[in-house]
Amino acid sequence: MWYLCVFYHRLLDYRKPEVESLAELFGAFHDQKEGRHLEWKQPEDHHPDSPFHFVNLPSEQVARDIASRSILVKGIYELWGEGPTFEELEAAIQAYPEEKKLPFLAPDSTFKITVDSFGKVISFQEQTGRIKSLAFIPFKGRVDLKNADHKFWLMETDDYGVNNGLPPVVKRRHFFGREISGADRKLLPTYQLKSRKYLGPTAMDAEMAFLMANQAMAKPGKLVYDPFVGTGSILVAAAHFGAITMGADIDIRVVRDGRGPDCNIWSNFKQYGLPAPVGLLRADNNLPPWRAGLKEMFDAIICDPPYGVRAGGRKSGGRKLLKGAVRPYTVSDHQRNDHIPSTASYCLVECVHDLFDVAAKMLVMGGRLVFFYPVAREDKYMHNISNSYPEHPCFELIATSEQILSSRYSRVLLTMVKTSPYTAEVEAAARLKHLDFRENHLKWLEDGNLHSAVFSPADAVVASDTESKISRELKPKYRGKEGRIGAVNDQSCISLVKVGNCSSLSGLEVPIVKAIQREEFPAGEKYIQEILILTLCRHTTAPASAA
Repeated sequence: MWYLCVFYHRLLDYRKPEVESLAELFGAFHDQKEGRHLEWKQPEDHHPDSPFHFVNLPSEQVARDIASRSILVKGIYELWGEGPTFEELEAAIQAYPEEKKLPFLAPDSTFKITVDSFGKVISFQEQTGRIKSLAFIPFKGRVDLKNADHKFWLMETDDYGVNNGLPPVVKRRHFFGREISGADRKLLPTYQLKSRKYLGPTAMDAEMAFLMANQAMAKPGKLVYDPFVGTGSILVAAAHFGAITMGADIDIRVVRDGRGPDCNIWSNFKQYGLPAPVGLLRADNNLPPWRAGLKEMFDAIICDPPYGVRAGGRKSGGRKLLKGAVRPYTVSDHQRNDHIPSTASYCLVECVHDLFDVAAKMLVMGGRLVFFYPVAREDKYMHNISNSYPEHPCFELIATSEQILSSRYSRVLLTMVKTSPYTAEVEAAARLKHLDFRENHLKWLEDGNLHSAVFSPADAVVASDTESKISRELKPKYRGKEGRIGAVNDQSCISLVKVGNCSSLSGLEVPIVKAIQREEFPAGEKYIQEILILTLCRHTTAPASAA
């Protein structure tokens, strides 16, 4: 049956994947051959980013379960009528089958009508007028504004062209329907980070943590694991939905000490009255602690891997192991209690590889791997980055949801399902890759450095083919208060002129211009090109066209 699904207007990429994950959780897909995607439709003249969508669900109970648990669904409604004008809306409601309307208009029931809008604010007087205009519906029960048996909604979109940031193609439209279920408005205020006892710089936002838990289909009896647990924000959300939780982190201070006996991960679970994790391990995902032969233990793995922007990843090893030592160093017995193992930098590529290897081995068949993967915004829109997400032979990618963090980079929530067993061939390939990471540590550390892409100078000159013509060593080293870049050397001047594609300078040998070696130039390729050309013209004989 088709229902009207109304979303909150935020995190637009996350809306449909969350609903589809919850639909699978509540048994909407009886036959997996049908796939894991619902059938969706848009109202007439509506934009894909509109909060109004039609969704085909197998039953009213499934719709009620989805709406009551979803974070981004405002409500799911049985649509009685819609139209671009109120007259057409009235005609549609009257044409709706009487046998479907009469059970909710009985004299022994109570009802409530709410007026809502998107793109404008409706005054109380206007709301009252709209409710009175629904007098043609034969309500026989009495009104109850607090605990009504049946709740009806009159919703409309505006056509003023603003529409909360949507394009003006969203035309005015009226909807009227019976509420199947609405969102739990108390959930997020209860778990908001500002009221939580133990927090860290990378603590996951409560809304995003619950979305991740929904994507992983956390529910009672399921064992959920976070290998980068941090302050436990993701596990708190999974525990709220009844899942059994377990976490690990390489930092012993996080999993053992926190900020004292009353301010740690355990106190967060105690604060909300949730079951504590069955275990918190001091463990390294690069050297997993699981005994040989242990497989298919977790129902879901949810995590936010460290990708080196706010916090860099660390792995066991230190300088000795990374310099080619074959055997790990040993710690004498009298030093074990106070010894803190040395660690080394952990690049993103290796981190994701190890995450896949652990998940492929430890997840049950059909288990879900949900994690964030960072994407540079330049790559996102200049290339088909959707084909560049990490892959693994044991997993199928079923959903991607982007969250823009800055003009430089965003993160994409990848939802994967384990569809193939962890075979000896997969294990052997993972072992070879792990050896490559170990032997070429510095190379992979440089190639997987997202921090440089995010915090490089804002006005770095990029050629038309999107590849920088300034080598890594020659890029400006700082950015001043007024967006000015410095530390430009001779070779970078030559590169900058080449970027301009100035035919007037083609064929000229650009000399070494030591006079401008330490000057600062206004930000922007155009200004740099003009200044350099004028400067170079004073040191070389240019043809008349160049002048």
